[in-house]
Amino acid sequence: MNPIRVLLVEDNPADADLTRETLETGKLFLELSVVADGIAAMDFLHGRGKHIGQPRPDLILLDLNLPRKPGREVLIEIKGDPDLRSIPIVILTSSDAERDIVQSYALGANCYITKPVDLRAFQSIVRTLEGFWLTIVKLPPTLGRFNPASEGSP
Repeated sequence: MNPIRVLLVEDNPADADLTRETLETGKLFLELSVVADGIAAMDFLHGRGKHIGQPRPDLILLDLNLPRKPGREVLIEIKGDPDLRSIPIVILTSSDAERDIVQSYALGANCYITKPVDLRAFQSIVRTLEGFWLTIVKLPPTLGRFNPASEGSP
């Protein structure tokens, strides 16, 4: 069985660690990769630099407030790339500003979650996110797991 691959784009080490720890306590077979800024996220997704050979993620958890390249720009770049646009993106950020929410959905985000400041509430959100996006939702097949040439034409 292949793991579900999740890319967490988060510059706050405490939030990244808490997300990792919460996901690791779940029952799903996950492979979590973490990058701390928007440029590293795009390098990961395009297999550049130290990310050569990294498999494409099944889901991206994206913070909006990132160094070097903001999350909005990462979202625009991913959704504008035919090879990446089918990867679901969950915005996981501290901003609850209506403008950020509206703009994120307009740019193609699949979900918007505001990180709570309370530890238990944060863990609950991550578990709910895991339960929904990684158990209930049918994710698109990733490259390497799906060969369109082997499938019949519609």
